[in-house]
Amino acid sequence: MNATEAKQILDKIIGQICGYQNPLSLEQFMQKFAFDVRLPQQVFDSTDNSPTWASSTNPTRFIKQETVLARYGINDGFKEKQPINNLNELLSLWNEINYFTTERQIESLNVAESDCVLKSENVYRSQDIRRSKNILFSDGIEDSEFIAASQRSGGNAFCVRVEDSGECSNSFGVSWSSKITNSFFIHDCSDMADSMFCSGIKGRQYCIANMQFEKEEYEKLKQQVVQWILTPSS
Repeated sequence: MNATEAKQILDKIIGQICGYQNPLSLEQFMQKFAFDVRLPQQVFDSTDNSPTWASSTNPTRFIKQETVLARYGINDGFKEKQPINNLNELLSLWNEINYFTTERQIESLNVAESDCVLKSENVYRSQDIRRSKNILFSDGIEDSEFIAASQRSGGNAFCVRVEDSGECSNSFGVSWSSKITNSFFIHDCSDMADSMFCSGIKGRQYCIANMQFEKEEYEKLKQQVVQWILTPSS
């Protein structure tokens, strides 16, 4: 996974949700829409000083997962027994092997600048991703695909800035909601389609600010909202 592939995924997500060609670079998108998402931070492998990515920067010593596998692959990391006479000797031995593993992944493919990725594919600058594909700048995503700048959500497809929500598709700015389709800026709602700027309602279509509109009225205002969303920050 590299920046070019990540940009292709981002372009596909934006095109699906907004119906427009994505005008934002990866950096512009991250700064505008993932500014509050917990993302892996760059640190340095303590064994060779190479850059790596970690979900936590609290530890002081880091080691890439691939380095761990190479270093401890022989004999499963076990060492010959030696006497430990006091606490200082014990702490010294612990210090020799005490590293925080970075870029951790299990049964995953095409992962970059990410940490804690399980059974996923095409993941870029994200963490805590499980059974998902095509994920960018996200934290805590499971059973989803084509997701960007999202947090703590599962069962979604083609969404940007989805938080604490599930079963959503083709939507932007959804929080604490479920079964949302083709919608923008939805909070605490369920079973909504083609709606925007709604909160605390369910089972509606073509609603704006919790008010019912005709399809033509909705589509006209939607175009203005989409253009506003995609305007690069100054």
